Amino acid sequence: MSTRAQVRFATRETGQSFNEHPEKIHAQFYCHSDGYPEGLGMDIAESISMNNNPSLKWEIEELQTQHGDLDFIYYIWQGYDKDTSISIFEVNHPFCPTCDQEVKGDNIDKCIFVGTPEKLIEKYKLKTTNDR
Repeated sequence: MSTRAQVRFATRETGQSFNEHPEKIHAQFYCHSDGYPEGLGMDIAESISMNNNPSLKWEIEELQTQHGDLDFIYYIWQGYDKDTSISIFEVNHPFCPTCDQEVKGDNIDKCIFVGTPEKLIEKYKLKTTNDR
């Protein structure tokens, strides 16, 4: 039997009680199994705490955290009654996104994908299949 859960992201706002559902969320993830507090709850807490769990492949960070060693930034775009979309940026790309000429000096971030989750799966599943 699976223990299902959702992980939702919301903004802390004045007057919003932490023991009530917020009106707005920014993103949510579905967990099909191990969603109980001793499983997923502990993973989330360890991700946020100073004692990050090295076995996790992800970490939840403070919103102001910046990294200088990123290769990609992903955005999940959601709105009520709207389809979810994904944008992927290649960080510090050395080529201009419009003319594809090499950029001198500071590199820029290049958007390499915008679309639905299904389009991303279609694009990259085909690429990984061809790479074999």
